[in-house]
Amino acid sequence: MSEQDPRVGESAGRPGEGEGDQVEFAEHAERAEFAEFAEQAERAEFAEFAEHAEHVIEEVGTEQEAAAHHRLHHLLSRGADGQPDLAWRAEMLHLLQAANRLQASSLSRLHRQDRPEPRWPVSAAVIVTIVLQSLLPSQLALRPMWLHYSLFALEGALLIALFAANPVRIERMSRPIRTASILLIFLISAANAASAAALVRAIVTNSLMLSAQHAAVDLFLSGAAIWGTNVIAFALWYWEFDRGGPVSRLEGASRYPDLMWPQMTEPELTRPGWGPQFADYLYFSFTNATAFSPTDVMPLARWAKLTMMVQAAVSLVLGVLVIARAVNILPLK
Repeated sequence: MSEQDPRVGESAGRPGEGEGDQVEFAEHAERAEFAEFAEQAERAEFAEFAEHAEHVIEEVGTEQEAAAHHRLHHLLSRGADGQPDLAWRAEMLHLLQAANRLQASSLSRLHRQDRPEPRWPVSAAVIVTIVLQSLLPSQLALRPMWLHYSLFALEGALLIALFAANPVRIERMSRPIRTASILLIFLISAANAASAAALVRAIVTNSLMLSAQHAAVDLFLSGAAIWGTNVIAFALWYWEFDRGGPVSRLEGASRYPDLMWPQMTEPELTRPGWGPQFADYLYFSFTNATAFSPTDVMPLARWAKLTMMVQAAVSLVLGVLVIARAVNILPLK
């Protein structure tokens, strides 16, 4: 206090100067303390994140990931005490990116299925679509008729080929098998789109030929067949492309999910090794076709959002036109 008192008294003799110096010194001290606090908080936040990533990652797949994990552990032990060196910040940013990649990789392993998906639900759904398309009135079928029946034959041949490739469980995939699967879904979707367009055109132009007694019932059945085929077709699209298909989901090849299922956000309520199967995608397609929006399954990928938008639009047009026309022709007692 003996060295500082003269300066304090001298500055106090000059009005305004002592107060200004004190304020400047206080601001400088506040900035310095804040910078030190920010650095400590930054290190603590990174250490907490890195520790979390280290706990999440139990197995490391590639040598590159193993090296990044080793550097992450080394950085944590080095920053435990003492002042950080000059390369600490650059190293921290690099390893934050590595930790993000490792955490994404561990997420794909976390939601990796432990058993292959059975073949029969998908085969049964395809058979149902073929039956529904065959029951449509001739006015809504593909023209000429030989193309209509040729389409059924081609769909049946592709279904048999896919069944022969994976008769019991879907556990192996190759380029020809995946091409055949996508082609089958495309043919079902194209035929149903043609029938839906024919139905909409016939309703709008009032050219739909129906029996006088059961006109409303026939219209409802035709619209329901096209709508049901539409639900199954889009379920097949979601099932085939979500994280690369059933075999890719089994292998955990994709790091990031295209569709976020409730079981992924609540792992403590889900058995280990759970994975979505065709019945889940059928439910997802049905809810999107009825609610015209996602319910419990959230689309993350852009292709999923656009596909859901197209499906909701088709379902809305079919529902409005079919119901409006059927109500208009219902007999009044």
